[in-house]
Amino acid sequence: MGRPHRRMIREVADESESPPITLPASHSIARVIKAEGNNLYSVELPVAEAKTDTLLVELAARFRSTIWIKRGGFVVVDLSAFGERENKLDGEIANVVRDEKQWRKEAYWPKEFAKKSGMAENEEDDDDLIVGHMPPLENSDVETTS
Repeated sequence: MGRPHRRMIREVADESESPPITLPASHSIARVIKAEGNNLYSVELPVAEAKTDTLLVELAARFRSTIWIKRGGFVVVDLSAFGERENKLDGEIANVVRDEKQWRKEAYWPKEFAKKSGMAENEEDDDDLIVGHMPPLENSDVETTS
């Protein structure tokens, strides 16, 4: 199997660029935890929808070799795709969230995946935070001892 044609790549990219108006009942947004290999990914569902901690899902054929998914990214998982078959797969990746900012505005975006502000987490760790601070001068140690 060769490389996908440019037209096919554009079609897949356009399809995953903007979020749909509504999600079907069998689809859910999930966070990618780990790439398992051979187009298989471990994902986690929001707490309200999760039956288990992680699910093993397969990347749909139309996305293979055209879209890459990074760890921590979000995907739309079709949980009914493999429901009737007895295998290890729990679902199929139906769409890839590319413009996360646009997707977060939709009503169906899970509250568990809400973006956390960086300041709220770092307020307690102000003493440990050294990013942006200059290291102490070597001369300042000598002046304080004399």
